[in-house]
Amino acid sequence: MPPMSPAQILRFLDYGTRTGKLATIRADGRPHVVPVWFVLDGYDLVFTTHEHSVKGRSIIEDGRVAVCVDDQTPPYAFVMVEGEAEVSTDEDELLRWATRIGRRYMGEYRAEEYGKRNGTPGELLVRVRPTHVVGVERVAD
Repeated sequence: MPPMSPAQILRFLDYGTRTGKLATIRADGRPHVVPVWFVLDGYDLVFTTHEHSVKGRSIIEDGRVAVCVDDQTPPYAFVMVEGEAEVSTDEDELLRWATRIGRRYMGEYRAEEYGKRNGTPGELLVRVRPTHVVGVERVAD
């Protein structure tokens, strides 16, 4: 199971429409894991969520998160990012990033639609600044 280089990690995270599995900690200490659509901004992972969602509330309460992105086809690979999440409610930035995320997952023809849908008041723009990253390829070799 060879480790990925930093360049390989970025290419892996940016490839296709793989979702991230976001792990947060609820206020009562229970773990919470859900899929998220994301894009990269340099080394940061950027996604949106509603301020009243479990993940939104958890991030506001405790910004420590982990995100796992995996390739579910043999010989399998994954990247795990631990980091600190920061939130913003800046409407212009939210719309810009929500549109970019929509473009990645739904294509150019629906990017604006998803940007408007996910770039509204009540939504949070979340930026995960990595503190620890592990990438492994060819897990099954």
